[in-house]
Amino acid sequence: MPGFSECIAVSPQCPVSATTYGYTPNFGGNVFFTVFFGVLGLFQIGLGVYFRTWTFMVALGIGTVMEMAGYIGRVLMSSNPWNQGAFKLQIVCLVLAPTFVAAGVYLTLKHIVLYLGPEHSRLKPRLFTWIFISCDIGSLVLQAAGGGVAAAAGSTNQFLLKVGDDIIIAGIAFQVATMAVCGLFGLDFFIRVARRGNGLAGEKNLDDATPAISPMKMKFILGAEIFAYLTVIIRCIYRIPEMAGGWGSPLMQKEDEFLVLDGMMIALACLTFTVFHPGIFLPSIRTGYKNRN
Repeated sequence: MPGFSECIAVSPQCPVSATTYGYTPNFGGNVFFTVFFGVLGLFQIGLGVYFRTWTFMVALGIGTVMEMAGYIGRVLMSSNPWNQGAFKLQIVCLVLAPTFVAAGVYLTLKHIVLYLGPEHSRLKPRLFTWIFISCDIGSLVLQAAGGGVAAAAGSTNQFLLKVGDDIIIAGIAFQVATMAVCGLFGLDFFIRVARRGNGLAGEKNLDDATPAISPMKMKFILGAEIFAYLTVIIRCIYRIPEMAGGWGSPLMQKEDEFLVLDGMMIALACLTFTVFHPGIFLPSIRTGYKNRN
């Protein structure tokens, strides 16, 4: 901010209120998320290796590790809100990490479609990953560019912060639009399955006395998929007005809202995909699994 470009620590000349966030990040809350995402990251890597779900492991592994790194930055800021290195770390990581979690949502949906009956989907299963993960990469590039500009600006160069802010908003808005379209295709698929399909038994396993996925297991993974989808999109929707208000906006300076609508939403999505790991419920997502179709 003008007049505070030389600030490196809190002092009478450099008050906390003059920082971008206007508050000292809560130490306990940010340590909790740091540890939480670190533990989930270890589980995702372990489960990914065990079930050989390499693509899913990369997506959720990167997502959880980046979330952990972002909260490490916030923990460091709790002792010095003017710490520019920590500010840049948390800006970049916490903006980008949910994109990788969203990729896990698209990948899981693809394999649910494969099991319940691709003929009921307006999109071929492989297109769920090709189209939506490609769009995810596009939003990632935009957000990375915006985060890079904002990180280079630190918390003092307001012009560059505004440019970075606008680019990040474009990236997040594109991500929300991508998830909304994916959600519509998913909803349409489930409606068509309910009307014309064979429920959760999976059309391709009706003649198999021991189907790969029981209807109960399918209920679990469907519930996990829907819940993870909703939490990620809530986080993205929250981020749009937060960033649209500009750096240092009233919404951006409310940590409780951030921890609940950003941190907690992504934490719940990652926890859901850890407890209800797709590798447990969807054999086709495992590398080397031969589809019986």
